[in-house]
Amino acid sequence: MSENIDTIRKKLDDIDRTILKALAERQGLVKEVSDLKLKNEQGIRDLEREEQLLNRIRDIAHEVGLDRYFAEHLFREIITNSVRFQTHSLVDHQNAKTGADTIRVSYQGTDGAYSHLAATRHFSERYAQVDAIGYDTFQQAAQALMDKKVDYAILPIENTTAGSINDTYDIVGNEKIHIVGEEILKVVHCLMSVEPVELSKIRRILSHPQALAQCTTFLSGLPRCKVESYLDTAMSAKKILEDGDITQAAIAGAHAADLYGLHVLESDIANQSDNFTRFVVAARQPVKVDKQIPAKTSLMMVTSNEEGSLIECLNVLHKHKINMAKLESRPRMNEPFRYTFYLDIHGNIEDREVTTGLDELSNKAEELKILGCYPKQQN
Repeated sequence: MSENIDTIRKKLDDIDRTILKALAERQGLVKEVSDLKLKNEQGIRDLEREEQLLNRIRDIAHEVGLDRYFAEHLFREIITNSVRFQTHSLVDHQNAKTGADTIRVSYQGTDGAYSHLAATRHFSERYAQVDAIGYDTFQQAAQALMDKKVDYAILPIENTTAGSINDTYDIVGNEKIHIVGEEILKVVHCLMSVEPVELSKIRRILSHPQALAQCTTFLSGLPRCKVESYLDTAMSAKKILEDGDITQAAIAGAHAADLYGLHVLESDIANQSDNFTRFVVAARQPVKVDKQIPAKTSLMMVTSNEEGSLIECLNVLHKHKINMAKLESRPRMNEPFRYTFYLDIHGNIEDREVTTGLDELSNKAEELKILGCYPKQQN
């Protein structure tokens, strides 16, 4: 029986490789289509063509005995990835991206960190080589961008479990950088160690403070463990590897365990199974986003100290039918109990209604700064 199973598994492996090769070939054709659209100034999306494709996929699935819902869901993901690539290509084209095949991106952490993964995912399809360079802190990663050591910086700004990442808000608000993109990454936290030991033997767990905050329910079930903050998830994985202590464990992604040869003791340990981190991509110059691309605009706003001033500002957005996706407040330095507000709105600063609304908002607020207008990630 084991030989039969092994034979079947070998066939499955071969089919998986064929599927991946076919997807890679398909992506090559998507690049050709994208180049032709840019040359002929055609739109990115053809919704009628997409619906025809999905109808055909449903029919083919029925013919070959495959669940139609599964096939449709799979191809919607493929279409989303195609649109994502064409969106980035159009933004690059319209903002005079250089012909260089290599891009340098700074991030906080080391190889195997979620920020490292986000950086490579965001740029890998557009560049032959992505040099992702890790730094100890978010500020150092941003400073590398400002010092022209890198072309972009990628910084986590919010998580669906732990909330906002305040250091990043302070950086994008205070430094002379611009948000030019976003990357939303599903985070699957794993507990890992140098040996496959029982949980009862673990006495010390290391990870980044944000990761620890996202796994409090799991950690509360290990009362005999000392939980300690560390510089980064991947750095914590590297640390326990170097220490070689079987009583130590780290919380990081499975890719870090693979990279450092660690054993995953428990996987998917976050408080919420749908755990996502949103990263912002920063550059020294803003980008122009074509109006056919769904866009986000991030703002920094300071209101007066008068009663109702914040409501008045938000009513301006309502008046101009501008949808606000997020509102965040941060204390102002050396001004006790005064706050800076950070807003994400759905809209493009090239749109007349958005421009008119922001002009009116700038008159209502004491200070208004556009942090960046950039393509909204297609989900």
